[in-house]
Amino acid sequence: MSLSLHDSAVGAVRPFEPLTAGYVGIYQCGATVQDAPHIGHLRPAVVFDILRLWLERAGNQVRFIRNVTDIDDKILNKAAAAGEPWWAWAGHWERAFTAAYDALGVRAPTYEPRATGVVPDMIAFIDRLITRGHAYTGRPGNVYFDVRSYPDYGSLTHQRLEDLVSSDDEPEADDKTDPHDFALWKAVKATEPADASWDTPWGRGRPGWHLECSTMSLRYLGETFDIHGGGIDLRFPHHENEQAQSRAAGYGFARYWVHNAFITQAGTKMSKSLGNTLLASELLKQAEPIVIRYVLTAAHYRSTLEFSDSTLAEAAAAYERIIGFIRRAGERVGSGQSVAEVALPGPFVDAMNDDLGTAIALAQVHEAVRRGNTALSDYQDEEALAALLDVRAMLAALGMDPLAEPWINSSDSSAKADSALAALVESQLEARSAARAGRDFAAADAIRDRLAAAGIQVEDSPAGPRWELASGS
Repeated sequence: MSLSLHDSAVGAVRPFEPLTAGYVGIYQCGATVQDAPHIGHLRPAVVFDILRLWLERAGNQVRFIRNVTDIDDKILNKAAAAGEPWWAWAGHWERAFTAAYDALGVRAPTYEPRATGVVPDMIAFIDRLITRGHAYTGRPGNVYFDVRSYPDYGSLTHQRLEDLVSSDDEPEADDKTDPHDFALWKAVKATEPADASWDTPWGRGRPGWHLECSTMSLRYLGETFDIHGGGIDLRFPHHENEQAQSRAAGYGFARYWVHNAFITQAGTKMSKSLGNTLLASELLKQAEPIVIRYVLTAAHYRSTLEFSDSTLAEAAAAYERIIGFIRRAGERVGSGQSVAEVALPGPFVDAMNDDLGTAIALAQVHEAVRRGNTALSDYQDEEALAALLDVRAMLAALGMDPLAEPWINSSDSSAKADSALAALVESQLEARSAARAGRDFAAADAIRDRLAAAGIQVEDSPAGPRWELASGS
């Protein structure tokens, strides 16, 4: 296939060739369900949904695994502070993440494993690392990965071990051989719930964060798989540690690493500690879900996305231009057949194949809208239909065709409102036409003025009056 992707491990865009022709295995680091999802969590979900769509459109079968980290220090601490069982706390926020993904049209993964569901696999993985000389035990319940036993440590992020600070995983631990070593298994603490730990040959405890993903990817994608993805903030130490322990265990692990960039506000990386997170629940009150997906698609996934109220407003206006054309073209030539088999415009395909160039791809959508609007104005119905099919096919490749699932069902109330608005406006236009036919131009102008005040723009044409919502309405 002709797709090229930026591989973080080599720091360059390179041709993507799946391990097995026609089959692609993807592992995306999912949420640690400690709190409410925000827009920073939504970006990788949309990015990898688009990658999955694009691979499937090329004829590949994609096995897409996105994990849930349902136990860690933050979950335990926040649940305790709230007086809730840790598993209930994690379950509540897991459902909130799922609802946010669903709202943005992100399809469910092939499978979504929880860390707590693969504990026996983790124990076997640790035993393998100890046997191969890459892990050691500390106090009862503590097991660490020996980074100096793996000479290639730091290769993913292009760092030398001697230049790295000590691991931020249990930095206070005094039973490590080297401060850079990281926890594979963590001893139970007296302050933690009894059901938040498991018995192992090395003592009772719970898994280290990095071990979870290596174990789940092995179980559901095999020893070697095609793409590992996530936010760029996960590259170190999480992904570096994943790669080290998996390859030290003798597995090929990920062949390509794909990372999306940060979202910033006023130039500052979004962070709960800075109080500048935009919760998904609040965003969905401010804008239609498809507009939020548009925002997350409009910038290249490796570009930092600056988010503000104007970002949302600009996206809403841009999407309204698209949907306005689809609506007008549908009234004239019909909405068109299913676009699953419609050939995509060459420049759009080239943009997507060039490391998922969604910004350029969306520019092609708007170019087709411009072409289609011109065709409608010139009463060239065949050209208008061709443009409509192009627009819908390109949007479908990005997961945003408004006339397909999930948007067509999720917008029933919006469709009813549009239908009611259309009926009311058409009745006013009929009254205006009757007034003009009776040469009562004052009444006709008054109707037009009332419509304009309500945000309805009327254009007279040889075929009769046409209307649309004024820009910004």
